[in-house]
Amino acid sequence: MTTNSKDFRVDEGEEVKLRKWPTKIEPVYRSKKQYQKFLREHVALLSAQQQLLYASNRYAILLIFQGMDAAGKDGAIKHVMSGVNPQGCQVFSYKQPSLAELQHDFLWRTTRNLPERGQIGIFNRSYYEEVLIVRVHPDILRSEGFQSASFDNKTGWQDRYRSIVDLENHLYRNGTRIIKFFLHLSKEEQRKRFLDRIDQPEKNWKFSSADIAERKFWEQYMGAYEDCLSATSTQTAPWYVVPADDKESAQLIVSGIIVDTIKSLKLHFPKADGKRRQELLSVRRQLVKQI
Repeated sequence: MTTNSKDFRVDEGEEVKLRKWPTKIEPVYRSKKQYQKFLREHVALLSAQQQLLYASNRYAILLIFQGMDAAGKDGAIKHVMSGVNPQGCQVFSYKQPSLAELQHDFLWRTTRNLPERGQIGIFNRSYYEEVLIVRVHPDILRSEGFQSASFDNKTGWQDRYRSIVDLENHLYRNGTRIIKFFLHLSKEEQRKRFLDRIDQPEKNWKFSSADIAERKFWEQYMGAYEDCLSATSTQTAPWYVVPADDKESAQLIVSGIIVDTIKSLKLHFPKADGKRRQELLSVRRQLVKQI
């Protein structure tokens, strides 16, 4: 498999126009069998890197998945993280905030669930919803104690972007590495996936009539994503725009980026100092005598 993560990375300061970013590329695999082989290899590499992450206890990894309904967020998380030790990984899914969450600042409900050192945290949707769905539906601001009119001149949204970037810079300085994926789905492919959810009884539970209502706001969502990606992709917490019309290719791209990012940390298992080594040798001698 040959892909370059830079092909999907949004550079800091870049003005994103999503129509210029493909939703589908040439498959990064030649057959279903090869896709499964590549995925197994990536999962094995990720599992090994996760063990190093846990053992070294120096960094935390935060993976953020954003995208339109049916973009494949759940599937990417399920397939890519299938080989990771559950003790070292937690997944949080964010939907409509509770009344208690609405009484706090917009970052509060997610920052409570940030990963510890040695852990991989996964946000299926995230604090970015507060500059995406809330921007498309500004009436939501009223439930947060704001007047939507105060955001009309974009100052309010710029303030939120700044708060997000400040948070992510703070996390970086304290050992958390953030990888953000926007699964870039076409409107036509979403239509096909919705039909599939309706036609297959075992997928009916995935479909909501609200999903259809949100399709009417497609262009507004794309505009909100463009502004968000442009304002919040940084060198330390980059966005990757992953073509999502082909689920299998998207999963391989995502898994490859995660593996490469963790590898770049150059982790290693802790080495025992002289005193610790002598202690281990002493214990070993005692165990040998017990045979």
